[in-house]
Amino acid sequence: MESVSTKLLILLFILNHYYLLATPSAVHSISPIPNEALPTKSGYLEVNSTTKSAMFYTFYEAKQSNLPLSETPILIWLQGGPGCSSMLGNFYELGPWRVVSSQGQNVEKLALEPNPGSWNRLFGLVFIDNPIGTGFSIATTTEEIPKNQHAVSKHLFKAIKAFISLDPLFKTRPIYVTGESYAGKYVPAIGYYILKRNAGLPKPSRVNLVGVAIGNGLIDPITQVATHATRAYFSGLVNEKQKTLLEKLQDEAIGLATIGNWSEATDARSKVLNLLQNMTGLATLYDFRRSIPYEEDLVTNYLSSVEVKKALGANVSTVFEVCSDTVGALLHEDLMKSVKYMVEFLVKRTKVLLYQGQFDLRVGVVSAEAWMKEMKWDEIQKFLDADRKVWKVKGKLAGYVQKWGSLSHTIVSNAGHLVPADQAVNSQAMIEDWVLDRGLFANKGIADHLNPSYNWKQVI
Repeated sequence: MESVSTKLLILLFILNHYYLLATPSAVHSISPIPNEALPTKSGYLEVNSTTKSAMFYTFYEAKQSNLPLSETPILIWLQGGPGCSSMLGNFYELGPWRVVSSQGQNVEKLALEPNPGSWNRLFGLVFIDNPIGTGFSIATTTEEIPKNQHAVSKHLFKAIKAFISLDPLFKTRPIYVTGESYAGKYVPAIGYYILKRNAGLPKPSRVNLVGVAIGNGLIDPITQVATHATRAYFSGLVNEKQKTLLEKLQDEAIGLATIGNWSEATDARSKVLNLLQNMTGLATLYDFRRSIPYEEDLVTNYLSSVEVKKALGANVSTVFEVCSDTVGALLHEDLMKSVKYMVEFLVKRTKVLLYQGQFDLRVGVVSAEAWMKEMKWDEIQKFLDADRKVWKVKGKLAGYVQKWGSLSHTIVSNAGHLVPADQAVNSQAMIEDWVLDRGLFANKGIADHLNPSYNWKQVI
């Protein structure tokens, strides 16, 4: 017999779907995808052969790789949320083409233009709508949608294996899993899962994971939620009285999480962020410089076009949402749970990049440094003692890099929560230098810092 909560979620799913169909939208003129902007491959990666639930993906091959194709790295991008589509990353942040808007005769014209900072310049780039129920991905039933990171990883592992099987050359190519925000949980979770599964698989069946990169990631929420008041105070956004009130709410969220009241802890964290939003009057906590929030609706409106869906290989009957309330509700209890131990596992066996936009108030620099100080890793003190170096791109200040061994931490100047959207070219330089071990990201002797049973070039 279904629980009351399950019935409510199903009702929410149905009503939300009906509302999207019934609500009239603004008038948009949507240009079709140019042939040169079409993905190299796209479609669905099955995660359940019985129900046919599947993850939607788009893949863009490297445009200018100097390596043989069999050695050209592949980046996998996962959006956060929870429940936000990786098509946001594709068409708004780091994909080869971005949605742009122009006005004409009371009609908003939407089209694609090349992204000068796309992450597929030197690497293959895959966007996966994760979990199922997100974006164009298909969840045959709400019960199949994951409620924790282990379930997320099981589906993702199947999807990644299915993707690799699409081309014999994919099996030898180094793979890096990347993502931002709530993907600060997804990325470590799938990285951890891959390495655990690899240990029991023959070499030809393993996923060639080399590293993970996480932008503005929610990784250890109990530690991170404790930093909001301090960050806002020293940014000049709240006074001492307001800081004290925020700290009281932060302590409530921490206390609830400490005793395992996960749903209540998530609600308590939301109260902290909502109060901070009200106190500051900011347009968005994701970037306290902005006068308007990030324009995510551009992607929603563009991907509502039947012609665009057909061109991408997506199910045309799917009503695209940039973020799914249904998926978000199902992962509500998961939000305050930590994946720090997974990052600790990964940093001993793979390369790890953590990066933050300088002006993010939700999951920013201070919150990242707070949980990193608590890492259980033999090299952590050496990392904390390492110099924080000025990072420049084309002679101009791009941010700061601190690294030791397999761990790199980058602060991206003049960026908020969606770093590639704010600093396209600099984010491209960051990911390319990190993957290729260049400049401030060069890591001589990295093998000395990793578990000797792992080859950082190819997990075996």
